Amino acid sequence: MGEPGALCRILAEAQGEVGDDAGMVVAASALRFGAADAAARLRAAGLAPDEPVLVSVANRPADLAALFAVWQAGGVVVPVHEAAAPATFAAIAAQSGARFCLRDGVLDLIADDPPPARPLLRGAALVVFTSGSTGTPKGVVLGHARFAAKLDALQALLELTPGDRVVLPLQLIFIFGLWVALLSLKTGARLELVGKFTPATLLPRLDRATVFATVPSMLRTLFGQGAVAAPHLRTILTGGEGLGAHLSGEIARQLPQAGVHDLYGLTETGSCDFCLRPEDARSGRGTIGTPTRDVEFRIDGAGESGELLIRSPFGMLGYLDNPGLTDAAFLDGHFRTGDVARLRADGFVEIVGRIKEIVSRGGNKIAPAEIELLLSAHPAVAQALCAGVPDPRLGEALHVAVVLRAGHAADAEELKAWCRARTERFKVPDAIHLVDTLPTGPTGKALRSGVRALAELKAP
Repeated sequence: MGEPGALCRILAEAQGEVGDDAGMVVAASALRFGAADAAARLRAAGLAPDEPVLVSVANRPADLAALFAVWQAGGVVVPVHEAAAPATFAAIAAQSGARFCLRDGVLDLIADDPPPARPLLRGAALVVFTSGSTGTPKGVVLGHARFAAKLDALQALLELTPGDRVVLPLQLIFIFGLWVALLSLKTGARLELVGKFTPATLLPRLDRATVFATVPSMLRTLFGQGAVAAPHLRTILTGGEGLGAHLSGEIARQLPQAGVHDLYGLTETGSCDFCLRPEDARSGRGTIGTPTRDVEFRIDGAGESGELLIRSPFGMLGYLDNPGLTDAAFLDGHFRTGDVARLRADGFVEIVGRIKEIVSRGGNKIAPAEIELLLSAHPAVAQALCAGVPDPRLGEALHVAVVLRAGHAADAEELKAWCRARTERFKVPDAIHLVDTLPTGPTGKALRSGVRALAELKAP
């Protein structure tokens, strides 16, 4: 059996509590008991060293116990949302090769044969699936030692205490939600998990919160409701998309005591590579700030701007079963972010564009090719072209131009329902435009900017 990894020490030493939006409050001691029990069942079921295990999460205390159970048993956690479409669940199960799934404390056998041994998974803690540029999700493998060291670096930046009350509406399938939850346990803070974000469920939780981890689209929704009462809030952690000057100003006006840590990073680099700190908010407005501890960067380009490259000791071990993609993701030991950046004279780094065609919808990263592949499987769809369109709440909304097959009929709502049954909610297109031909450029190549132009044309 594999040895428990470095992250297991977090639960062993934890003293705090975890609450959820159903009103349940679980002490760290109860989490330890639940983790030990599930770990024993995994061992008895024959879990092999470094074997992936699906953990179905819905932001419950039991989900955290399940993470530690897998680690204590020597396995590797593959988080998947409880509400994931069956096709998504099946794809992640197939790619990971998982035999076991933990759901709310229940251990299920989902496959008979164990996966092959993978050297990449030695010392691994997590396989986090993210959107792939080709339409196939990528399994980002994160190591115990690197992730534990990243938590130490984040604690040095954020200084959480046992007296903190951390409200977390971010799901535990994302690295942002995962590190906030683990850091809260590590520091003894009270963690408040929110299963589903709505202003009605979240606003009462902010009344006693001292730390709030969120994405800008959630903040826009909250502040769009009117006054936000959070008298004890001292820190807002946000990232995943641009904060924007208007929202930043509204936060400062309504919650002047709450310092905003505006974070930039990728799952592949271990998250939180840059931070615009509260004390730099005014001078660094519109930037991603400066690198966090032990992170190095360079800008690859001949002019004043170029691709942002990041070197981090906390980054991924690689992409699961894809060494070619892993090699292509790096240049001289630096991860290729796909973002175009420039270094300002004052030392702050500013993102000015994007190379990779990734849509950032409400802080969730979505590959357009994944949505195109999904819609193209519909029997009535001949072609699909997806793009992000600027949106005042989400940052970017997901729009798709669709050409139907001759002799077939379907409307936008039917196509959205098709997507809804087969993928996560955040990947369902916000708008589907039925067109005779896809927008193209001078060379005849399908043009994503044409989808944006189409959306503007059809806007009310």
